[in-house]
Amino acid sequence: MNVVNWQKFCFCVYLFLLTPLAMTAQNQPGAALQIKKADTEIILDGVLDETAWQRADVADNWYLNYPVDTARAPFQTEARLTFDDDAIYISFVCYDDDSPDIINSLRRDFDPELNDYVGVSIGPYNDRINGFYFVITPKGVQHEGTITGGGNGGGFNSFWDNKWFSKVVRYDDRWIVEMAIPFKSFRYKSDVREWNISFDRSELKRNLKSSWIRTPIQYTTASFAYGGQLVWEDPIPEAKTNISFIPYLAGSTARDNEKVPGVNSSDFQAGFDAKIGVTPSMNLDLTVNPDFSQVEVDQQVINLTRFEFRFPERRQFFLENSDLFDLAGFPNARPFFSRRIGLAQDSIGLFQRVPILYGARLSGSLNEKWRLGVMNMHTREELSLGLPAQNYTVAALQHNFWAQSSFAVSFVNKQSLGVEAGDSLKYFNRSVFQEIQVGGARRLRPNTYNRVVSADLELLSKDNKWYHSSFIARSFDEFNEGSNLAGALFFRYAERNVNVLMGYTFVNEFFNSEAGFVPSARVYPGQHRFFVNGGYDFYPQGSAIVSMGPSLNAEHTYIPGGSLTDRDYGLSYSFRFANTSFLRLGYNYVYQRLTSNFNFIDPSQYTSFLAGEEYDWHAVSARYQSNTRQLFNFNLSSTIGGFYNGRNFNLSGELTYRYQPYGNISLRLDFNDLNLPDNYGQEQLFLIGPRLDLTFTDKIFLTTYYQYNNLLDNMNLNARFQWRFRPASDLFIVYTENYLPEDFSSKNRALVFKMTYWMNL
Repeated sequence: MNVVNWQKFCFCVYLFLLTPLAMTAQNQPGAALQIKKADTEIILDGVLDETAWQRADVADNWYLNYPVDTARAPFQTEARLTFDDDAIYISFVCYDDDSPDIINSLRRDFDPELNDYVGVSIGPYNDRINGFYFVITPKGVQHEGTITGGGNGGGFNSFWDNKWFSKVVRYDDRWIVEMAIPFKSFRYKSDVREWNISFDRSELKRNLKSSWIRTPIQYTTASFAYGGQLVWEDPIPEAKTNISFIPYLAGSTARDNEKVPGVNSSDFQAGFDAKIGVTPSMNLDLTVNPDFSQVEVDQQVINLTRFEFRFPERRQFFLENSDLFDLAGFPNARPFFSRRIGLAQDSIGLFQRVPILYGARLSGSLNEKWRLGVMNMHTREELSLGLPAQNYTVAALQHNFWAQSSFAVSFVNKQSLGVEAGDSLKYFNRSVFQEIQVGGARRLRPNTYNRVVSADLELLSKDNKWYHSSFIARSFDEFNEGSNLAGALFFRYAERNVNVLMGYTFVNEFFNSEAGFVPSARVYPGQHRFFVNGGYDFYPQGSAIVSMGPSLNAEHTYIPGGSLTDRDYGLSYSFRFANTSFLRLGYNYVYQRLTSNFNFIDPSQYTSFLAGEEYDWHAVSARYQSNTRQLFNFNLSSTIGGFYNGRNFNLSGELTYRYQPYGNISLRLDFNDLNLPDNYGQEQLFLIGPRLDLTFTDKIFLTTYYQYNNLLDNMNLNARFQWRFRPASDLFIVYTENYLPEDFSSKNRALVFKMTYWMNL
């Protein structure tokens, strides 16, 4: 054997012997990471020279999750943890080169999909279901939130806000992070000696995602199913008195030309929030006279469906442990929806604030297996919106079992106070009165209370492949005249190439959830819905395409008696490219037999579609997202084809220019060219929404929205200035004005000043 062949032989033997070692070296779910108490003070300076860092366990040997999941990350990451009596400390060494980082914005709670970052997910209850995550960019911009459902299926809520501290230092071949998260900033139990923990990193500039625990490409890197165990070698500090007091002062000046033209009004308000740690893992939140004027306005939509559109909850008070309340039920029948409290739609469909007098919420973990949530809110009378004073009570009890499964029961009560039968002219809101047919005439009768009880079961396999969800709910009110149940059965199977989901849901005719979200409540006299969706993914090797594949879906809806009312079939093919761009092509067939009259433009101007009429149509669609790493990027989608008895051409999307890292200029658009026969409507409906988002520093921000929606016949301007002068303490200046499009005359406007201050007692 010559020298060359001998070398090849030795190399093959070496690989043969090394392969099993490499496989065992891969970090598998449940891998242990020890945490020891620091013996010296930790200084957040981006220099890991303290002895605590030198003797800490290292979470290294990270693996890629995307665009492939079969190789070690080319630029490795190391994570270490330590703690003292006041905080848990986390450090990252992110090996890199000198290529420019992608930092979309300096704004706190940035969009992780548009930035380079490294992060940690912490599950202090060791239930693999609930926890908190903390993420940071190479520029030191912070982002935090809560985790529900183990981080599967989008279980990350970024609107939770709290105090923590960090320092990032950038070098030519690495960037180093030091974090300090006070124990007072999150809930935990000091008698739980192991926590769930996950680490992940996104390098958008290379379109790479990696994690400490090797995670298959079809699953989320920050989920607890593909996480490890943080083992406390030294005792966890006993929880200390944990009370936070957050008072606010707010002043405003406003003019409403639709109610009292030419007259200015001014207002001054004060109130507070308080967070009281009843136990280390159970928190009491209080709010008195809360004000949410600083919350970003909703992005308007052109809704051409028969169903209500669900806007997201952004108000801070409703967010921590919100999964206990908000995730009961199924998307088409939620017993509770927090936006029903303190918000109501006016005559043109815009949401207006209803004053909240007070609120209290007790929530958290009773122990490793049980969680509890109880909330009570009280709103004031608001005659301009036809609402009396109302009280809301929500309670939920959840039991966790197996690896990532749970069973929960919940109760929702909405009470209208002081309402009598003769108040139908005073309190005209449909959430208070119900229309009934009496002797050939339509009359209103009061509904002073509405209650819903529900039970939910969630089953998830340890490897995330199998998932089942089911629920049953029943409503109670003064109109109980028949079946008032709702329920669902849902199954999903997901693995590397195949994703299949199917389900059945029903909402009976008299199921009434006034504090919940049931988008079909005013469309169907009860419904039974069957649906199935299946997809297959290919992963071409050595290609510009990361993955591609077809998807099929079918959905049937029936009303009581077995009549088919809706049939929807879809076929699509998607491409996900290595440069972060995305393309989907689709075909859709729709059949509807209407169960109620409706008109999505203007019933006083156009002929309405009537109950009993049947329509079917075909449409094709395309959606494209360009390379998000480019300073200028865009996403566009278009649908063209039939629409009821005519045709519609839709073009929607968003164009964005990033002036890294100080700001983004974007333009959102939605255009519909409706061409319906006779007098059903020939309209060009459009919504245009330019936005300017400036981040002067990581503490000073300015966001300006402009929205014009010709379906609502409204132009809206919203400018929001924020100065975070201390951690979790802010000064806001917000200006809002609504205009008439015809002559730009002002319908109403308001200028608000608000200051919040977070104090730990």
